[in-house]
Amino acid sequence: MSYSFTMTSKSKVLLIGIDGLLLHRAINSGRASTLKALYEDSYCAEMRVDLPTISGPSWTTLLTGTTQKVHKVIDNDYKNHNLAAAPDLLTQARVLKPEIVTYAAAGWPPLIDPSDVGPVIRPRVEDQDSGKHSIFVRDGETHGYEKVDPEVAEDAVASIDGVGPDLSFVYFCGADEAGHLHGTVEGPYFEAIERIDTLVAKMYQSVQKRQQEFDENWLIVITTDHGHRDEGGHGGDSEQERASFVIAHAIGTPHPSWPADIKPEELVRHILSAL
Repeated sequence: MSYSFTMTSKSKVLLIGIDGLLLHRAINSGRASTLKALYEDSYCAEMRVDLPTISGPSWTTLLTGTTQKVHKVIDNDYKNHNLAAAPDLLTQARVLKPEIVTYAAAGWPPLIDPSDVGPVIRPRVEDQDSGKHSIFVRDGETHGYEKVDPEVAEDAVASIDGVGPDLSFVYFCGADEAGHLHGTVEGPYFEAIERIDTLVAKMYQSVQKRQQEFDENWLIVITTDHGHRDEGGHGGDSEQERASFVIAHAIGTPHPSWPADIKPEELVRHILSAL
C-alpha cells in the first residue's frame, strides 16, 4: 500500500494493543527493552478486566468505552452483539472532529475485517473513499501471528511516515498465540514478546521522527485485553488472567496525568481528550 502525505492535526494518538501480554513478566524478562523504557518514563496504571477474560469482550470494551451491558459481546464469536450501540474509538473521534484522519491495522479478523464477525472497528467505507480512514487487514488465525504481526507493523510505520493519522489503532497477537501454545513462564512466550517489542520500537522511532519534522504532539498508548495462566490460557477469574494495564507516553508534550485508578471502559474517554 502506498501513502501520500496529508497534513492533519497537530495532536495525534497511536493506540497499540498487545494481546495477552503480562506486562511485568515481560519487563522483568529482559526481552522487552522498549516496553520497559516506556513503562519507566510514562503514565502507567494497572487495570482489571471483566469476565470472561477473553479477547472479544475485553477488546470491545477497550475500543468502544462501553461495558458488556451495552455492547453485549460475551465471546469471540460475537453472537447477538450490539455493536450498533457501541461505536468504536475511531468512529467516535470522527463524530467529534469531522476533519480527523484515522487508521487501523490488525491481524485478528473480528477487530477490523469487514467480512468477518463484528467487526469492532467500523469500516466507514465513505471515509476510506475520501482518504479520512484506512484499514490494514490480515488473518493471523490462518497464517500465524509470527508472520502477520510484522506485516501489520510495516504498514503502520508506512502510515505514520506518509500520512500521520490523527488517531490510529495497531494490534499484535503473537504473545497471546505463544502463551496458548507454550505457557507464559519461559521460552516461546518471551521470544514472541521480544519480536513485538522490536515492532513497537519501529513505530516509536517513526513517531519520534515525525514529531521532530512536523512539530506534532504525539501520545502513544499501549494496553492489553487480558493476562494468561502460567500454563497458558485465560478466561477465568484469577488476578493474573484479569491483569491489564495502560501505558501512555507523550512525545512533544508532557505525559498525561490520568487517574491512577482507571477502568477498561474509561480508556476511550481519556484518549479522546488527548486529540
